[in-house]
Order: sequence, then structure tokens, then C-alpha cells
Amino acid sequence: MSPCQSFLEALRTQGFRITHQRQIIVEAIAHSGNHVDAEEVFAHVQRKTPSANIATVYRTLDLLVAQGLASRIDLGKGRVIYATNQHGPHIHLVCRHCGQVIDADQNMLFSLNKKLSTRYQFAADLQHISVPGLCNQCQANEVSVQEE
Repeated sequence: MSPCQSFLEALRTQGFRITHQRQIIVEAIAHSGNHVDAEEVFAHVQRKTPSANIATVYRTLDLLVAQGLASRIDLGKGRVIYATNQHGPHIHLVCRHCGQVIDADQNMLFSLNKKLSTRYQFAADLQHISVPGLCNQCQANEVSVQEE
């Protein structure tokens, strides 16, 4: 079964109606193979169903996140992206100055998850994490400005 079909079946099993627009939205995120933002999903939906609206896209993306089928990643400065959980766990390091996004080693998540579980008896959802900070270049620029 394709990821798209398994997502639709999971929603159906939970009692959600599978409308034509919802199906197209699920297809867009399931077949993207990457991170997408709501506007990219909306553009995909508009090509197939011009009568669709952005609110439907956001509601369906929120539903996928709530059902554990996708993750919402806040990259700061109003940038939010979505990815299916089949994309695998990973960490985004987001420079708060230039906006650069660096993918970090996902193995760090395993040790963090174990520590959270052991110390706090907390089962964290660590599929996608966004960590704000400064990239190497922006750190160097900040030091240069301070030295002047």
C-alpha cells in the first residue's frame, strides 16, 4: 500500500470523511518526498481543484499532524513546513539571523529521547525538531561587528 493510501485508510479508520480535496492534500504531502509548506500544498491542490481554499489545506494538514501521520516544523520567522512521518526523524538547525537550515545528525535524537524517558518518564515525539540559533557564518559576522 502506498503512503498516500495508508494515510487515507488511517483517516477513514478514525472516522474521518475522505473528500476529494482532502485526498488531493494527502497526495501532495505523501508524494512530496520532502518538506512542504501549506502554500506549496495549496498550489498543488489548486492545479487539480481550483475551487479549493487555503483554509481546507491548513485544516487537513492540522488533522494529519493530530493523527500522527505528519509533523509540523516551525523554522521561525513565520516559516512552517510539514513532512510525513515516513520522512524519518531529523533535526533542523535554523539560523535566526540568515534563515539557513542545516540538517543535523538524527542519532542525537535517540540519546535525547532515552534521557527524557528515563529522567522524566516522558515519551517525546522527536520525529522533527527545529532548533534556533546562529550558523557559523552569522556567529563570525557577530564577532566581527563586536570587535569594531
